[in-house]
Amino acid sequence: MGCHSSGSGQQSVTGVEASDDANSYWRIRGGSEGGCPRGIPVRCGQAVRLTHVLTGKNLHTHHFLSPLSNNQEVSAFGEDGEGDDLDLWTVRCSGQHWEREAAVRFQHVGTSVFLSVTGEQYGSPIRGQHEVHGMPSANTHNTWKAMEGIFIKPGVEPSAGHDEL
Repeated sequence: MGCHSSGSGQQSVTGVEASDDANSYWRIRGGSEGGCPRGIPVRCGQAVRLTHVLTGKNLHTHHFLSPLSNNQEVSAFGEDGEGDDLDLWTVRCSGQHWEREAAVRFQHVGTSVFLSVTGEQYGSPIRGQHEVHGMPSANTHNTWKAMEGIFIKPGVEPSAGHDEL
């Protein structure tokens, strides 16, 4: 997924088929309930923020129509990872934690849409890139997989009473 200008004035988010596109990297950050410590697995059902690595903007949605499919627009919003509550997405997956290369869905906390991509493609100046948008129900258009990136081997979750010596 990459970022470009959109109808709401925010950067639109687009999808490409190449999983190794440097413009497709997103950093997983903690949601409103706290941080997302390095090395601790992301729980299924956990709220997260996804921050675009190259621009520092957060994956965001709001009640604007997307330009091609008329679904809910998904954009990139904020500066240096700072945004608002419309940047929160719940990780929907099977099991206890989000596993590498396992199917996952992202459901928007504020509007309940699922992060989706269908066949709609932009023309000039971003020819061949697919529109990313929010859809109201879970379906085959809104499953994602983390295929590239930096993965930290999960450690044991720290216990509340543990002290380092």
